[in-house]
Amino acid sequence: MFESIIDAVTVQAYQETEYRVLGEEPFTLMVGETCSALAAVQKRHRVDCSAYITACNPFSQVLDDQANAERHAALGRELCQRSLASIEGIGQHPSNRWPGEASYLIFGLTLEAAKALGTRLEQNAIVWAGSDAVPQLILLR
Repeated sequence: MFESIIDAVTVQAYQETEYRVLGEEPFTLMVGETCSALAAVQKRHRVDCSAYITACNPFSQVLDDQANAERHAALGRELCQRSLASIEGIGQHPSNRWPGEASYLIFGLTLEAAKALGTRLEQNAIVWAGSDAVPQLILLR
């Protein structure tokens, strides 16, 4: 079993967060809950997995809006360069005590590739879903 250095309160907050996917047909991912909209969009993109990843607030240290915007834009450029289809989103805890984080739902990113990207972006965790379209919280630290 993976032992995390992330405190239990933070992990609980990640589990409760609403991972909103924007675009033409918006929907929300919830950890551990099957998402038929995710299954449909993965099918349209002809993939059997996807990852929801942010570049904002590395290791949960709040950065200013400009720094987060720059990190998000750089991630967007990287996804384009790697020809990875994605949809922008925003991760927001329902209590609104933590600022919403600009994110991407990235199609076809395997669990290992998603973990590597999240680790490189200095994230505590990512959300990943396989062909069952059940988002899973994946702790990286």
